[in-house]
Amino acid sequence: MDERLLSPAVEASYFDGRTSRLYRVTLAVHDGVAQVRGEARRDSPLGELRVSERSQRALRKVTFPDGAYLEVRDLAGMTALLHTTGHSDSWVVRIQHSWRGALAAAACTLALVGLGYVYVLPVAADWLARIMPPSMEHQLGQGVLALLDQRVFQPSRFSDQRMAELTARFRQLQPPTGGAPDWRLVFRHSRIGPNAFALPSGDIVLTDEMVRLLKDDEAVMGVLAHELGHLHQHHMTRRVIQGAVVTAGAAMLFGDVSSLLTTAPAALLDMKYSRDAEREADDYAIAMLRHNGIPLAHLAAVFEQFQKLEHEHGVQMNAYLSSHPATDERIAHVRAAMRQ
Repeated sequence: MDERLLSPAVEASYFDGRTSRLYRVTLAVHDGVAQVRGEARRDSPLGELRVSERSQRALRKVTFPDGAYLEVRDLAGMTALLHTTGHSDSWVVRIQHSWRGALAAAACTLALVGLGYVYVLPVAADWLARIMPPSMEHQLGQGVLALLDQRVFQPSRFSDQRMAELTARFRQLQPPTGGAPDWRLVFRHSRIGPNAFALPSGDIVLTDEMVRLLKDDEAVMGVLAHELGHLHQHHMTRRVIQGAVVTAGAAMLFGDVSSLLTTAPAALLDMKYSRDAEREADDYAIAMLRHNGIPLAHLAAVFEQFQKLEHEHGVQMNAYLSSHPATDERIAHVRAAMRQ
């Protein structure tokens, strides 16, 4: 017998896969064949066996083709036995047992997640938003508005006549390019101050506080045109899709997300668009006002009023400001358009 072909034997527990009986056996390898000896006896080619991954404490498991298996508690002995057969751990296992490898893997994972969030997710969300059926967007927006009405808003204090006037005035405006997306102007009284935003359903929510703050219906038209720009570009739908992906990822990592769901309505109010999305909506509003002969000074006055609030009360006191950053830059952008 060639001693080089005979591995050191290790003690093991053998289960035949048909009963719960435990057999005390030894496992050795001879000439490419696993040999089980003791209270049970069997031989099997190494190529037919599956060996569990190495870990620091868990026992090793060797599974036979018919479902029988061995449990080996002598981890060092099992490692030595496998070494004689030429068996080597996969690169994943080697990384798991190396702090440097684990650290590098964690860094790569974070980098991939970050790149996916910054570059891949926005593109995918934009594509999904544009192919999403209008009925689905309508259902999504209506559900959000219902939640907000329960937790944030109250019925508008304006008279029916006043609401009709503003709605009729905005409906008179022509979109700057092609047909405008379907929209419905919804008035609400808010406990969080001046606000205006567009939901995927086409509902443009305008609070009483926003109208009172501006004191100028043409300026209100500028705000509504901006929100119509968000609708035109499906910005809110894109943000909702991105938020859903992030929430799903958080659920996979941390489990229960019920606490996140309870804060969803407030989070939607504070949902921050990207700088590019804000610029697109501002450009849409500029084009729409110009197309309808409304001086851009009214839109600039909106941002100046917001800037005044920033200086007097701080951004945190105004939800509309917190979701529309870079007021100084936006004023400069509108004034540059006025000079053209």
